Amino acid sequence: MAKLIHSMVRVMDLQKSLAFYHDVLALGERRRIEFDDFSLVYLGNQEAEFELELTWNHGTGEPYELGNGYGHIAVVVDDLAPVHAKAQALGYQPKEMKSFYNGDTLVARFFFIADPDGYQIEVIERSETFK
Repeated sequence: MAKLIHSMVRVMDLQKSLAFYHDVLALGERRRIEFDDFSLVYLGNQEAEFELELTWNHGTGEPYELGNGYGHIAVVVDDLAPVHAKAQALGYQPKEMKSFYNGDTLVARFFFIADPDGYQIEVIERSETFK
């Protein structure tokens, strides 16, 4: 059986990306592998073994094309409002918080936020549906 271990995104400015993922999602650097032309930085926290790999190609001058196939990365937090407020106070411009219903049943409370490279992240409040 396969085990999911990480997802990867390419970043233009490693320091900006590290700050964003730390400030908004409390993800810290677990390890780093340096190569001549690129660096791989693996982020995570105590909530899960799954990691986010930031690939920084040294000397890349043009922003990456995200294409139309990428959707988003989703994370779950205990309380949505303080995370949204913190992201807003730090100038990261999260989108408004929303409640998503199926008929009268609340499915999720969430907001979206873009990282410094434009990758969309869905921040979902922990619930019976999203643990």
